[in-house]
Amino acid sequence: MARTLKPPAPLVLAPSERSVFLAGSIEMGQAEPWQAAVEQALAGEAVVILNPRRDEWDASWEQTIHNTPFRGQVEWELAGQELATVIAMYFAPATKAPITLLELGLFARSGKVVVCCPAGYWRRGNVEVVCARYGVPLVESLEELVRRVGERLLD
Repeated sequence: MARTLKPPAPLVLAPSERSVFLAGSIEMGQAEPWQAAVEQALAGEAVVILNPRRDEWDASWEQTIHNTPFRGQVEWELAGQELATVIAMYFAPATKAPITLLELGLFARSGKVVVCCPAGYWRRGNVEVVCARYGVPLVESLEELVRRVGERLLD
């Protein structure tokens, strides 16, 4: 029942469709494939999953605004988060996830973020303070993240 959109697919949703953006640790394989686990858990729901984990990512892309594929990826991610009903953020303990920290800063006040930040994440304290300050739900496990996302999607 769920459908998944990944870049560079257009972000086209019907007005009534609920969606979740999967923001979080990737770091070239240092993070477990958590997005696939969330997709699997939500497979039976009427939801559009916006998964930025591009199947054909090219690590040689120069990370500059002048690199069209790179810029397109970043713009897809920003537009997806702006469009999403819920933003699920996961900070894997074995990663730094600097882009996810940036995204938390951008969207903490949006009212649509749910964060999973297990013990051991190198900047967990910063994440805890931001979540507390802006009323962002903070959970310890992927299972709890999926549960909270499901609740938000049903609201």
